[in-house]
Amino acid sequence: MTGAARLRPIPMSYVLPIRRMDDSDPEQLTDYLRWLAARVEVIVVDGSPPEVFARHHRRWHPLVRHLPPDPSLSGRNGKVLGVLTGVPAATHEDVVIADDDVRYDEDGLREVRRLLRRADLVQPQNHFDPLTWHAYWDTGRILLNRAIGADFPGTLAVRRSVFLAAGGYDPEVLFENLELIRTVRAFGGSVVAPAGLYVRRLPPTTRHFAAQRVRQAYDELAQPVRLVAALLVIPGVAAAVVGVAETGRRKAGGPAVFPPATAVLAPLWLIERGVCSWLAVAQGVFCGGVRYAGGRLGRAAHSTRTLRRRLAASIAESPKIGLPGLNDPEALAKFTTVR
Repeated sequence: MTGAARLRPIPMSYVLPIRRMDDSDPEQLTDYLRWLAARVEVIVVDGSPPEVFARHHRRWHPLVRHLPPDPSLSGRNGKVLGVLTGVPAATHEDVVIADDDVRYDEDGLREVRRLLRRADLVQPQNHFDPLTWHAYWDTGRILLNRAIGADFPGTLAVRRSVFLAAGGYDPEVLFENLELIRTVRAFGGSVVAPAGLYVRRLPPTTRHFAAQRVRQAYDELAQPVRLVAALLVIPGVAAAVVGVAETGRRKAGGPAVFPPATAVLAPLWLIERGVCSWLAVAQGVFCGGVRYAGGRLGRAAHSTRTLRRRLAASIAESPKIGLPGLNDPEALAKFTTVR
């Protein structure tokens, strides 16, 4: 791609939901936002306390659209509230949703937009860079997920029209990316997860990594088969983990971004997930959910069956919504059949 082509703006929007209790490490994010703003429309939905929001606004508003979450929205998952604010505010059909530690390059943005020509949602593949010790550890999760399907990244891309027609997604669940993926599928939309679309992600601090272990294990309550597998790890199911992780490492040119040592450490991640899954189940049964933003969220994500039933009811009540073809009674009956 020529330099001139790279400088042409990309007709897509980038929604970044954020909430920070202090103004730590702003410059690295500011540099990234400056780079992004030269290429795409950037919408930062900031749920930070007023004093932090004001400092962010002074720094960012010349570069991006800096908005507070829509006050008419309610829900305990602040990230989802940010997305529910940002996607409707976008002026382009192709919308990237990303956490504040995700770092796209230009080729990644253009590839996401190309894939949105044939899919309603794109699920890229994150990789940690730099690889701190705990990033090596957590890469075991990525490799195992890749070996059996696809990993869940900190970024998704969605067609705005489909997102709005489906009514967004539930802000009362913990595993928000899985909820959005399932909502699009339940609505009749298509999802692609290209294993070779690599998007860099900054590793968390060691303290944040440690604090997230049980919370992330709680996500598995939305995927019962995976939860059972994790619960069986401690009784003794980690025999061929390194071989499976190596399969995930070699997939789609993975050795270019995943060093060999990341597969070797996969059993440690699997053991950790086994411990945290038991703790997550205990929190769900005895505490009503996992701690999140000062409260507790009990639901990890809705089942596709539940989302399909809700969306079918919405389409029946308001025939103007829905994907092409779903207004036909025969097509609607086929859509509502749970497979």
